[in-house]
This record gives sequence, C-alpha cells and structure tokens, in this order.
Amino acid sequence: MAMPAQPRLAVFKFASCDGCQLSLLDCEDELLSISERVDIVHFPEASRRMLKGPYDIALVEGSITTAHDRERLTEIREQSRFLICIGACATAGGLQAMRNFTDVGDYARAVYPHPEYLSTLETSTPIADHVAVDYELRGCPVDKYQLLEVVLAFATGRRPQIARESVCMECKARGNVCVLVAQGQQCLGPITQAGCGALCPAYARGCYGCFGVKEQAQVGLLIDHLRARHGMTLDQARRSLRAYNPAAEPLQIIALECDEEGAAAGSAGSGGHDG
Repeated sequence: MAMPAQPRLAVFKFASCDGCQLSLLDCEDELLSISERVDIVHFPEASRRMLKGPYDIALVEGSITTAHDRERLTEIREQSRFLICIGACATAGGLQAMRNFTDVGDYARAVYPHPEYLSTLETSTPIADHVAVDYELRGCPVDKYQLLEVVLAFATGRRPQIARESVCMECKARGNVCVLVAQGQQCLGPITQAGCGALCPAYARGCYGCFGVKEQAQVGLLIDHLRARHGMTLDQARRSLRAYNPAAEPLQIIALECDEEGAAAGSAGSGGHDG
C-alpha cells in the first residue's frame, strides 16, 4: 500500500532523557519542510495536539523498564505502519541497562525512601526485544540530520541513506591522529558506528561508543587490544564498552564470555587453595 501524500507521524517516549526528541526539535528551520511532508499528529514534547492512531510512522525513544510500558509499546506497534527506534536507549538499552548486571532492588533501596512503591522490571531492554522494528537509528542522542533523513525516507518510500562504517572512517576523513594507536588511549571507534563526525577523537579523546556497536563489529579484537595494551582484565574491558549500549547483542556475548572466564578462574583458585 502506497504512503499517503502527507503521512501521519507520531513520537513516543519510554525510559530515556528526551535527548533524541530534542534532536528533532533542534532541526528548527528544517521543521518547516518536515511539516509540509508529514503530519505530526502526536508529539507530547512539542505539541498539545494528541491524535489517536493509526499512524504511518512512529518514532520511539527510550527503553522498556516497566510492565506498563511494555503493554503500551505493544499498542503503539499495532497502531503504526512503520516503527522506528531512535537513540541508544531504544536500540541498545541505554545507560539504564547497566542495571541488568546487578540487582535492581539494591538501586531502588539506595535511591527511594519507599522502594516498596516502585514497580519496575528487573532489566532495561531495547524496543526490538518486545516488538517488530522497521528501522533503528543509533546515537546518544541521534544526529538531527540523520533523523531528518530517516523520516523523509520513510515518508517518500525509499531506503534511508545512513552510513554504516565505523567512527574510524570519520576520523580519517577529518585527518585526525589515531588516539588508539598513536596516543595509546582507550577508544571504541573501531567498533562504533559512524554518525557523530568523530567528535571526541577530534579533540584528542577516545570514542565512548555513544553511536552504538556497528554491524559486524570485531568486538573481540578490540577487547584483546585493551587487555594487551592497557593491561585490563576481561571484566574491566567489558565495562569500558558497555556504558551506552549494555544490551547490544555483541556486548551481551562478551558478558557471557566474561562470566565463563570468571567462573573458570574462581574454580581454579578454589582448587589451588584446597590443594
């Protein structure tokens, strides 16, 4: 079925900081052209007009952390022709997904005077863990020009033109000296998807990985480098990778390997002590 002349666009938020929605608002002048191409019918961050579905395009920010949000997401999916995840929280769990590696009850007791009133899931998970997703746009926050490209691409029925190479390619394009090799800094650029313009390396800082783990990333090789060059344990290297993208599949695999290595080391240590 062809897209209508002016597709209905809705924007929804789950557990997040609103930064990716603000990226859309930061488009400013470009918003005028967007409003001519799509009808923004539901956008609580920017409008009092909240129309019910169905929607042609739904932009979803944030991760799923409560049972209520999980149910609401299912309803949004049913009402939306295309569902697009925007940002690290929606695509890889976000910073809040670091709770997945510990007891969320400990956090609740430390933060809330009455944690018994808190209703939350044990984990923070990406949108794609719960419903079918038509496109994922990464970043913390997303790049506003990439966001414009994705919205207009879906509105006109074409494939979004979003770079899938690593941040290293952006560094080379800018003529940056490699902070990983030449300066010996910790840098996640080799496994991080391009899109930020190599912002941190351009100021002689290692990449923090906020634009997500790129497709076919060689995470294991970077782990080996961090351990050999910086003397990290597997657990320390894993921690340095998972700040923005704890629930990304490649990092989940690394977490399992770390757990297996830790268990093996524990068994070896225990055996040595008994002996």
